[in-house]
Amino acid sequence: MPIRTNRGRAAVYRKLWGWPMRSPRHLIISACVALIFITAAGIVIPKLTGKADRAAAESTRSNVRPTPVTRLSTPGAAPAPTAAPTSLPTRLTSPPPPPSSAPAAPQALDTATRWAHAWVDHPEGTSVEQWLNRLRPHTTEEYLAVMAKVDPANVPATKVTGPPVAKLSFEKSVEAEVPTDGGVLRITVIRTDQGWRVANYERGD
Repeated sequence: MPIRTNRGRAAVYRKLWGWPMRSPRHLIISACVALIFITAAGIVIPKLTGKADRAAAESTRSNVRPTPVTRLSTPGAAPAPTAAPTSLPTRLTSPPPPPSSAPAAPQALDTATRWAHAWVDHPEGTSVEQWLNRLRPHTTEEYLAVMAKVDPANVPATKVTGPPVAKLSFEKSVEAEVPTDGGVLRITVIRTDQGWRVANYERGD
């Protein structure tokens, strides 16, 4: 007969909850039932959830299709090996060899002598332009522009006192010393397309 009142339901619930406490035997039986229920739940629930996860994974794998890889190769030919990166050797640029010495060219020494004679030729009243015109045939154009800044009145020498002496001699340049009454001139003569020309000078003692 169904229980129709709340009071009756409460009485039934009290009997159920109080049954394990009536005796030690009831308590042990209740504990064993609870343990069996918990163990069964621990086994059944993971299996159920594991099946659901595997089903979802299988569904995902079935929907994902692998992308085909196209490989172009010649029939019967072995696959080409992958070329390893190569490092180019560092190119070492050796310095140019020093110029080899050579006997002094007579034309170079002659140019040094002629230039020295023009350099000491500056009588009183000589203008810079007149002095440069005497030096021009024996001087490079670049060095003639440097000589234009020199006042011939400041040149201490008035005459050449001896022959030129080659101190350094190469195939395309000669350094010679020319003695004057105002000291020694150290003259550098180089070979150009126009012949041997003076490219520099220094005054010595």
